[in-house]
Amino acid sequence: MSSDPGGPAAGAPVVASVVAVEGLEKAYGPVRAVCGVSFHVPAGEVVGFLGRNGAGKTTVLRILTGYLGADAGSVRVCGFDVEAEPLAVKERVGYLPENNPLYPEQRVGDFLHFAARARGLRGPARHAAVDRAVLATGLESVYRRPIGECSKGYRQRVGLAQALLHDPPLLILDEPTSGLDPMQASGIRELIRSLGRTKTVILTSHVLPEVEALAQRVLILHRGRMVADAPLAELRQAQVRHAVRVCARVPAEALEELLRAAGVRELVRRASAFGDGVAALEGQVQAGPEALERIGGEALARGIALLELAPQRASLEALFQRLVGEDAA
Repeated sequence: MSSDPGGPAAGAPVVASVVAVEGLEKAYGPVRAVCGVSFHVPAGEVVGFLGRNGAGKTTVLRILTGYLGADAGSVRVCGFDVEAEPLAVKERVGYLPENNPLYPEQRVGDFLHFAARARGLRGPARHAAVDRAVLATGLESVYRRPIGECSKGYRQRVGLAQALLHDPPLLILDEPTSGLDPMQASGIRELIRSLGRTKTVILTSHVLPEVEALAQRVLILHRGRMVADAPLAELRQAQVRHAVRVCARVPAEALEELLRAAGVRELVRRASAFGDGVAALEGQVQAGPEALERIGGEALARGIALLELAPQRASLEALFQRLVGEDAA
């Protein structure tokens, strides 16, 4: 294999999309896991790939990496067909699976050199690749430590480092912060954000605010079919209903009555930043300024002074629930 698969190579096709999937189909016996899935990922984009357990995400990722064959459709990575040119594809993909496979008895540095040799890197190129990956993932302090003695956060960094050894243009990260404590997860998110400046990244996560913080675009799979493929901003604009937050110095029951009269639905009580005696509620309203005007008019008619009346940005979690159903959790 080439020691620099991410760079230009003789005979490499010139393409606009790092990933191009068309009409992908995969079944396990009578169960259709992936049904006509198509999407493109341009260079330099961080994409969140979402769906319920069993939606088909892992199947699609395994097909992308060449681990699993498709029944129909085509998959190209950097212009190379996954089925016809699997080695060329593997040279251009760095993969961190959900269950990060490591050898706990090996030292961090020994494992990375082993993985580099498996990638076909030799001599100075191998040493340079390991040094570069260690620096990129912040592993200097544990380089000589057995992997089994490292924290879960550092073990995830080791997994990311092996995915970076061959300098691939595409990173596929399956649940990269799963099982980490908040500080460890924050560190991995910062690392992914840094990698996203120079790489194309596809990541899955059940922590939707994490995807919201990292991804420019989301793909949502439901029962094997693509139900959303758009930038987050576009998905939010397409929301028919928006959340609104209202605070007033009245009993919560009185504020609830006011908001229901103004057409606000799905009310939820929240903690107030204004102190004791102030009720704070959030609810769903039809998109547009008219909803806020109705709330303000209803408050005026009842002689209630509102301390806060603010629309809330549609969350990825709300979008996800709307697209795949209330049983998505």
